[in-house]
Amino acid sequence: MSEMHVLLVHGMTGSGPWHWQHWLAAQLREAGVDVDLPTLPDPDRPVLADWLQVLRERLAAVPQEAELVVAAHACGAALWLHHAATIGGSDRRADRVLLVAPPAPDWQHPAAQGITPYPTDAAALRRAAGITRLVVGTGDPYLSMYRAHALAEELQVEMDVILDGEHLNTDAGYGPWPALLRWTLYGTVPLHDRFEADLYTVEPTRLAKRCG
Repeated sequence: MSEMHVLLVHGMTGSGPWHWQHWLAAQLREAGVDVDLPTLPDPDRPVLADWLQVLRERLAAVPQEAELVVAAHACGAALWLHHAATIGGSDRRADRVLLVAPPAPDWQHPAAQGITPYPTDAAALRRAAGITRLVVGTGDPYLSMYRAHALAEELQVEMDVILDGEHLNTDAGYGPWPALLRWTLYGTVPLHDRFEADLYTVEPTRLAKRCG
């Protein structure tokens, strides 16, 4: 079994000490997994070019023989979509990627430069990672369910919907998240909420001409 390396990508304002990313990093380190949770430049005022540079530096530092797993939250998920759309032939490809609660493609914030709109290129996403999965919560103020379903269809990825998950952040109660730990270690799906409640999984229709 190859060595695992997990890269966690935070969103705008970063992820505080009670956020699931910090909890997940601690759990993985305890299990002996190599974890990277970088603080991206000026997280309160993200600039796409600056964030992309750091993301690619961190990806390039991962040993080629390692299994690379990426879990990105909110604007970090949008960052991954920008990366995927502009990936080069020499860029490090991930084995598995989880996009958690991205904002809607047309979300805007005066302090976020270039984060949105982000590309929704399904072919590019497949070049950037072997498997990509989307997980969203109902009641997310930054991504309606209608937009979430449309995004999953555009990206041609499977999506887990967590009832009352909102933005799947600290405010929504997402510190410890056992299902996410299992996904990170073993690729276990679907993802459940922090209490292991039921949810449903969406597998988008794959039209032949979109998959060719």
